[in-house]
Amino acid sequence: MKKYLIALLLPLLAAPLSAQDFLKGKILYFDEGKGIAERGGTDIDFSLTGGLSSSSSISLLNVERALEKAAEDDDIAMVFLRPDKISAGMAAKEELRRSLERFSQSGKPVVCYGITFENGSYYLGSVGDRVFMHPDSDGTLTGLASQSMYYKDLLDSLGIQVELIRHGSYKSAGEPYIRSEMSAENREQNLALLRSIWEPMVEDMAASRGVSADSLRYWTDHLTLGSSQDWLDKGLVDGLKYRDEMENYLCHLFGKNDPDQLKKVSMSDYIKDLKNKGSQKIAILYAEGDIVRSGSGIAGERFSREIAKVRADSTVKAVVFRVNSPGGEVVAADMIRREIELLKKDKPVIASYGAYAASGGYLISAGADRIIADNASITGSIGVFGMSIGYGEALRKKLHINTFTVGTNDHSDMGTGLRTLQGEELVWHQKTVDRIYDDFVSTVSEGRGMDKDAVDAIAQGRVWSGKDALAIGLVDERGTLLDAVHCAAEAAGLKKYRIVAYPAKKKLLENLMSKDEKKDTPLLRVTELLPQGFSTTARMSTINIDL
Repeated sequence: MKKYLIALLLPLLAAPLSAQDFLKGKILYFDEGKGIAERGGTDIDFSLTGGLSSSSSISLLNVERALEKAAEDDDIAMVFLRPDKISAGMAAKEELRRSLERFSQSGKPVVCYGITFENGSYYLGSVGDRVFMHPDSDGTLTGLASQSMYYKDLLDSLGIQVELIRHGSYKSAGEPYIRSEMSAENREQNLALLRSIWEPMVEDMAASRGVSADSLRYWTDHLTLGSSQDWLDKGLVDGLKYRDEMENYLCHLFGKNDPDQLKKVSMSDYIKDLKNKGSQKIAILYAEGDIVRSGSGIAGERFSREIAKVRADSTVKAVVFRVNSPGGEVVAADMIRREIELLKKDKPVIASYGAYAASGGYLISAGADRIIADNASITGSIGVFGMSIGYGEALRKKLHINTFTVGTNDHSDMGTGLRTLQGEELVWHQKTVDRIYDDFVSTVSEGRGMDKDAVDAIAQGRVWSGKDALAIGLVDERGTLLDAVHCAAEAAGLKKYRIVAYPAKKKLLENLMSKDEKKDTPLLRVTELLPQGFSTTARMSTINIDL
């Protein structure tokens, strides 16, 4: 272990260090108030009330690449981390934590400073070799929770009838519209999911701080963490410091008398110097958002064209399929699945899961050569549901509008929303849902090399954490987006390569001027989504006025 790491682990502000023990080089400051996003960049929003606004973020992959480079860069001596200023989802924080852990294992220290701590910020910050907190601050750990709203009573009072056609006892996305309270199956899967994400977090935090996981659970259950002194007394931080005292501590590590003498580089500036050269490429296909036929999100035909473009590019030697989607429309998902199948015949395809790769998000990636996920990735949800809304009675009762239908056949007005589905119609839609479910299970069975009955047993619309998905064979390994890039390079036999991203990001003017494509409105949209509480998406019938 290098001498400067030993120096760092000396008692807080101990006797002066000798010249050879001082850190030499720059501090990589990871303390910017920018969000960490899948792709990063500047997003422009315009609204009539808020006007023009913009927000900037840093690419998760670039942060991971920067930390990997910094570990080998003689010019970088340490990382200074402000976890309470890092805005990212839990799965992204897991990846950042693993990257920081690897940086620390290289022999260079990570020093963490937080004004306050909570679940996510402390989970990230506890990776530090030294962790400090503001003296007059507070914070606590609470564990994870999800909350759901149920609308049946409201819909009943309005005279709106909802029919849910589904396959999978755990497929609960439409449940809030037909029930007044959470089903036992939904409660079971939500609790199991939350525990499967939280427990590895507890174990990681406890191991990093040298305390028992049971103690951390007890402190969380009984809210014994409050003031910064509580955190210090329990060994969760190493010291309490004001900002100026923190700067003096850093000066002590480098043998400097004035903070202005410290050499610093921000994460954003360090990322600018990352090299991305080479004639051979690894393409990252970013699939973010709901899967849709057209419009915003992962539009089936448009995204399929992007995959075809990657397949046709002879300079692209391998592909990382980065999925961050809770699912969506069946036909659109199958379009994408088919293009990935064709792509895989020409180039290695490594799937990498972010926060979500569930239902349709899992379907489109189940055939990849390898699937890499975080513990906190939400995946699975192999199930199907369709929902039909009948609001004709509500129009009559609440708005005093009477509707009359004339049609050529018995079911001409099926799915218009003015009445509920009846007899043969319910049977027809249930057959459709069952067929799509069977196709889904078959796709997973073939893609994962699993027996179809074994897939069915873990399907039924149930969501799984990445940790549990690994145990039941839905993913191959735990890892970061950068791990997936390395895996793709190895599969293609690449030593030097350039990383390119698809689809290309829109330019500023295109973002301001573009409009969503016209959306289709099928009679009954069959969708694949996460359980209520993890997705707020719901698709309902709309009134169509035709001449």
